[in-house]
Amino acid sequence: MDCIFCKIIAGEIPSAKVYEDELCFAFRDINPQAPTHILIVPKEHIASADGISGENSKYVSAIFEAIPKFAAAEGLTTGYRVITNCGEDACQTVKHLHFHLMGGKKLPENMG
Repeated sequence: MDCIFCKIIAGEIPSAKVYEDELCFAFRDINPQAPTHILIVPKEHIASADGISGENSKYVSAIFEAIPKFAAAEGLTTGYRVITNCGEDACQTVKHLHFHLMGGKKLPENMG
């Protein structure tokens, strides 16, 4: 598979890893849009939110259980944003489901 996020998860491409367990992998975005900008991806390749199913939703559940822990560890006490893009019109550039955790400053309303 020629997926950059799958290669990052496999350790073939270096990343600034924040967290890893059996279901998800989190790393710092190389082009951060906020002081804290972490990408959280399922370890199973799921192309986008459209690919979430009863068989693989455990990955998304694990990610959303971990997000508050990441936010707390980053000191995001006054709020943060979680974003996922789905498809071409939403500007999804990597076809592997991923969530952006952003915070550390007042984020613009039109960012997202």
